[in-house]
Amino acid sequence: MAKRPGAYHCGTEAAMDIIDGKWKVGILWALGEGVRRFGELRRMLPGVTEKVLASHLRELEQDGIVRREALPTVPPHVEYSLTPLGVSLNDALAPLARWGEQHILSAVR
Repeated sequence: MAKRPGAYHCGTEAAMDIIDGKWKVGILWALGEGVRRFGELRRMLPGVTEKVLASHLRELEQDGIVRREALPTVPPHVEYSLTPLGVSLNDALAPLARWGEQHILSAVR
């Protein structure tokens, strides 16, 4: 979970605090493709444990990046999606992803 406002020295530090965690950027990528259930997210992120995924989703929800919606069905059905703030964070990460793709290609050559 992010620190309180005013506790950062620069905007990059605040952004990095939000996405700190091995799986958070992957969660943002998966939710950028649409609404997902917990099991779908787990399948999209091979290697993540249920405990870590649940923890990261909870932190992202507390930071206002992810919306959790529990639907009144039997069995219980929970869906996760990006909030407008989460969409804007994904948009901000897009140039970094492009840089990574270019770097991967140049490293292979």
